Amino acid sequence: MRVLYSVMAIIFILSSFATSAQAAQKKIYINVASRLMTFYDGNIKVAVYHLGLGKVSTPTPTGYYQIRTKEINPPWIDPSDPEYEVPSGPDNPLGYRWMEIQGNYGIHGTNRPDSIGGYVSNGCIRMREADVEALFDAVEVGTPVEITYNRVVVEKNAEDEVVYYIYPDGYGIQDITVADVTKWIEPFGVLAFESDYDISQKIEASDGEPTFIGKPYNVEVNGHLAQPTDANNTRFFAKAVIRDGISYMPVVPIAKILRLKLEWHKGEATLKSKFGKVVCYERKGQLYCNADDAPILFNMEGGLQTDKNGVKLFRFKSLPTVEKPIVEPPKPDTKLNDKEPKKQEPKPEEKSEPADKVDEPKEESQPIDKPDTPKEEPQPTDEIKDEVADA
Repeated sequence: MRVLYSVMAIIFILSSFATSAQAAQKKIYINVASRLMTFYDGNIKVAVYHLGLGKVSTPTPTGYYQIRTKEINPPWIDPSDPEYEVPSGPDNPLGYRWMEIQGNYGIHGTNRPDSIGGYVSNGCIRMREADVEALFDAVEVGTPVEITYNRVVVEKNAEDEVVYYIYPDGYGIQDITVADVTKWIEPFGVLAFESDYDISQKIEASDGEPTFIGKPYNVEVNGHLAQPTDANNTRFFAKAVIRDGISYMPVVPIAKILRLKLEWHKGEATLKSKFGKVVCYERKGQLYCNADDAPILFNMEGGLQTDKNGVKLFRFKSLPTVEKPIVEPPKPDTKLNDKEPKKQEPKPEEKSEPADKVDEPKEESQPIDKPDTPKEEPQPTDEIKDEVADA
């Protein structure tokens, strides 16, 4: 019997670990500002649900919680009168599912589906009945629940597009500025493609609608991953960005890897290296070139590829440098005898013009560069040369 009890205890412990591990893989994330719930299974976004949350006077609490209990067909007990109870049914404010996260706070259904999307509850999280039943079946006791209040949301979607949202301040507790939004967008590597004016307009609207910026990717050159680079008192981002069908390459970090000096002609909007000259795109102080021009500017080939882990990145490899042919000086003619001087051919006699013919005056041609005026070389408005070494 003791052996049997030991085996049963081991099975119980293992099953408990399995349940905890399974719950840990799943997570519920609630943003009170957006009134949305996102359900994750690992790193996969399984579903997004609209919610009804606490009123301004009885706000939904933020923090880290977990599902503590689950109940089907729960009764509702009036918080102000514990003696008053409503059994499960169409008149029950909790609907047909209840998941407690702390005390009287929980995730539940509702008999008022029209309230979803507003600040309407005493602090609980309301869901449409079909949504709460789907969530109820998908989660276990112990599933983490994170509740935040973030008006600014920036994310990278399944299509690699960075998109951001700005929600209204329903509780009136979070003022945001352009600098705040900038800090959220910058880590994604696409900040250069969203102007401060556009961000300010987005804050003013605060409509929760998506704004798509671009698709950022890492850049690898000759096996080296491009890193953010400081040059000319500017921090240059290292991500390539696809936007409106153009692949923008971060030229300064690439030049750093290749130890290549670049000249930026701001007036012409061009970049020049020892290999060639291409059009330059300047965005919020960042410099980019088209990926199609990379062979000209950097003498390399490649493009968007997928690595062994299934991650997309721009991968390039330098091309061989074409050597110019060496021109040797002419060799002396060995057939001539050094002792015998070479005979000179008689010069043909110059024909003289008749004495009575008067030459008409000829118009003098103006040289492009006069001898007494040195030629002015075009100077670039600015150069990227101090921080990038010569090849």
